[in-house]
Amino acid sequence: MAFKKLLASLGAGGASVETVLTEVNVVPGGVVQGEVRIQGGSVNQDIEGLSVGLQARVEVESGDQEYKQDIEFTKVRLGGAFELQAGAVHAVPFGLEIPWETPVTMIDGQALRGMNIGVTTELQIARAIDSGDLDPINVHPLPAQKAILDAFIQLGFRFKSADMERGHIRGTRQRLPFYQEIEFFPPSQYRGLNQVELSFVADAYAMDVVLEMDKKSGLFSEGSDTFRSFQVGLNDYHGTDWAAYLNEWLSEVGSRRNWF
Repeated sequence: MAFKKLLASLGAGGASVETVLTEVNVVPGGVVQGEVRIQGGSVNQDIEGLSVGLQARVEVESGDQEYKQDIEFTKVRLGGAFELQAGAVHAVPFGLEIPWETPVTMIDGQALRGMNIGVTTELQIARAIDSGDLDPINVHPLPAQKAILDAFIQLGFRFKSADMERGHIRGTRQRLPFYQEIEFFPPSQYRGLNQVELSFVADAYAMDVVLEMDKKSGLFSEGSDTFRSFQVGLNDYHGTDWAAYLNEWLSEVGSRRNWF
């Protein structure tokens, strides 16, 4: 028995954890529900804690270097400490709120390349290696966000790429330590324009929509006419022709810079 306890402390024959999500498709401000199932190992073990959270893999710029970092941006503890009997199954249901700022990973049923967001599960075991799990989720846009995205598609823009970057966009309601950029290739009528970058920063009532053309490295240049930030209510976005709005701004900037 002592040898089994030693093996369990090293991760062999110890408890295992599996998270089963009820529904992997969510929206910002929604709730992802599921159940954590803990399978007892070959010996009794003291469970010090169980938690679930959300994790994103983001890009970090440091000097001339760029690397990926996993950031857990929300976390909820489930229950307290308990003893897990050998061979027993312990199931814990949960509901995890999705922050309003959570980046979009799906558009019209298509996964955005480069987006990596999932539910993390952490099982803290006394005198043993912590056991963990990661289960991907699909974050679909809010209706107000989809209205802006649809406007780009209506104008002929094509999706280029998306990423999540550590840092803050000045002048927005951002609280998370990272933000998303969705990049589009322009249609032929906007000649001279390489790309447009789009970011959403939402809360429960409204969102900041950030647009930028010819992005300068690492900085959002608010003083430039290639930058625009405006607020959209999550429930009162219907009255605006967003395709016309975006086209007017792009055309204005382009003609001023003799791009179009």
